Amino acid sequence: MIPKTQAHPGLDRKLVQIPEWLNSFEPRRWLSSGHMQTIVGNFLPRPAFQLLTTAEAVEVDPSDGSRVLCHCHWQPEPVRSERLTVVLVHGLEGSSDSRYIRGIATRAWAAGMNVVRMNMRNCGGSEKLTPTLYHSGLSADVGAVVEHFSQKFTLQRVALIGYSMGGNLVLKLAGEWGCRFPLAAVATVCPVIDLAAGADALHEPANRIYEMHFLRNLMRRFLRKAALFPAIYRTEGIGPVRSIREFDDKIVAPCCGFRDADDYYYRVASARVVDRIAVPTLVLCAQDDPFIRLFPDTRDRLLANPHITFVETRHGGHCAFLGSSRGDDIHWAEAAIVRYVLHVTEDSSPCGSLPGAAATKLQ
Repeated sequence: MIPKTQAHPGLDRKLVQIPEWLNSFEPRRWLSSGHMQTIVGNFLPRPAFQLLTTAEAVEVDPSDGSRVLCHCHWQPEPVRSERLTVVLVHGLEGSSDSRYIRGIATRAWAAGMNVVRMNMRNCGGSEKLTPTLYHSGLSADVGAVVEHFSQKFTLQRVALIGYSMGGNLVLKLAGEWGCRFPLAAVATVCPVIDLAAGADALHEPANRIYEMHFLRNLMRRFLRKAALFPAIYRTEGIGPVRSIREFDDKIVAPCCGFRDADDYYYRVASARVVDRIAVPTLVLCAQDDPFIRLFPDTRDRLLANPHITFVETRHGGHCAFLGSSRGDDIHWAEAAIVRYVLHVTEDSSPCGSLPGAAATKLQ
């Protein structure tokens, strides 16, 4: 049994008892800084990934033939349909092979789950599978993947797990779907719920190293798309792109049907639909995350929804949460996410709910 911990006394709302699946997070020595957590977490070596994998390209938009590449790990056929299936969605410029995705896939498989590691459009070397770019509003792609494998294997329960940008996608889909079979649970790590706030935070001087990393990769990907589909994408006249906001304004918005960056950020933000989420949902974030920001009204919506458990730690950085435990148990968030989805789906049918919202801050 996971020991219960004490809630941080600074929480300005009525606290609920911290559930047994959630243990206290203590950062690894010398890694109490959010920047150190984020940087080290991105490069920390992991054990070799050894799961048997089946790759499948899933059609997500019949109108233009867009497909996304999924890497799947299925439990034995006699138990496959009844086992919980988790669909893992990576963050901006990540892929199904991102370290954190492989880490949580290994844990989920060991716990007896089916695992689908989904690539967003163009990610994981799949640029040829779609004529479109990818962006934070394509929640329907996640839904198409769920429906595809649910029909193929008669899956009874599916949980969505998303990191950062992938967190926005799965929360957005959960809000759009409400109570819809076979969705049983959602869990997110440092989700980009308010995109405008996150883009502006990335442009802060202390965060420019992250922004430039993302920009370099995004521009390289755009140039590859332009080379593959020269009739669709033009590189002339774009001019310099010095921020994520400029990239979204000059490239994402005009190529994906938005008026400008502000229109894009508003229309795709899961903040607009989190109040409609109707399945057990975990939102896990850190106070020292360098570039994830929540607007006050978004925080209020999260806390007001009785289906959402909002957990905020003092430390953890962006999608890192490198704890004081040894070995692979250093990855605290991955272990917490797996415990959470097991806990909320163990005795529930799809679209079940948890009694009462939880708002928790941990030391």
